[in-house]
Amino acid sequence: MRRIIRSLAALAGALLLIAGIAVAAMIRPDIPVDELIPRYGAPPSQFMQLEGMRVHYRDEGKGPPLLLVHGTSSSLHTWDGWVRELAGRRRIVRVDLPGFGLTGPAPDRDYRVERYARFIGGFLDRLGIARADIAGNSLGGRVALTFTLAHPDRVRRLVLVDAAGLSGVPPPTIFRLARTPVVNSILRRATPRFLIRRNLEEVYGDDSRVTDALVDRYHAMVRRAGNRDALVDRLTGPEDPVLDDRLGDVDLPVLIEWGGDDPWIPVACAHRFQRGIGGSQLRIYPGAGHTPMEELPAPTARDADAFLGR
Repeated sequence: MRRIIRSLAALAGALLLIAGIAVAAMIRPDIPVDELIPRYGAPPSQFMQLEGMRVHYRDEGKGPPLLLVHGTSSSLHTWDGWVRELAGRRRIVRVDLPGFGLTGPAPDRDYRVERYARFIGGFLDRLGIARADIAGNSLGGRVALTFTLAHPDRVRRLVLVDAAGLSGVPPPTIFRLARTPVVNSILRRATPRFLIRRNLEEVYGDDSRVTDALVDRYHAMVRRAGNRDALVDRLTGPEDPVLDDRLGDVDLPVLIEWGGDDPWIPVACAHRFQRGIGGSQLRIYPGAGHTPMEELPAPTARDADAFLGR
């Protein structure tokens, strides 16, 4: 029996050693923001001081203003396709939210949706934009809707793209892992490139659209100094209030765009948004996943443009 116990102990030790080596092999250091700016923050990027942060944003095109808000672990670059399609007719403004992209972590570590909505208000104030159209994807959709409910006079029309915010939606696996003790400590440092690719292939409806350049950009933004800590802070922080009971308070034109194969927020939520927001319009894109504006920029931008009008 003692020999069996010693053998099992030796096996457990070996497994722990192997696990430790595997984790160590996946550790990737933070990347200082100044190293990322030449590739991802060069003109037309700009930076402003706001709420104690050096905020990364882009302000392009001429015409009625349209603010674009990205989702979790993303950046303003997620809207590149829309800018190519729409900047000839609209003033396109987009920003890296606190904790993401080149903006990086908030000094107060507050990543609640209400804070993001206040941040959006202050950002628009600094640009002198009193009223705008707003489009948001995933977390960005939740932020855009929260801002609209708080400041309906500042929003002309709203576009929700696979928006978060409704009850009864299980969090993605990576979110659950980030809320698990010990595991979330590993996620603060261990983010190998292959995991980023796997995550993108999960959220895209068509894996062939996941390019090396796309993986490189997401990987770089995740490793921007402080962003991994900020992500864990957000996902382990207070739960954001669900918006189911507030949808009827939205009293402006709304377009809902949704990937028909979204694995994170099912298309059933698109119909729930449509039922809850009186007079809202719905467009579903078969074969697209959680970020249809990235996968299918031309049709999603075209539909948004037609909805927003002049």
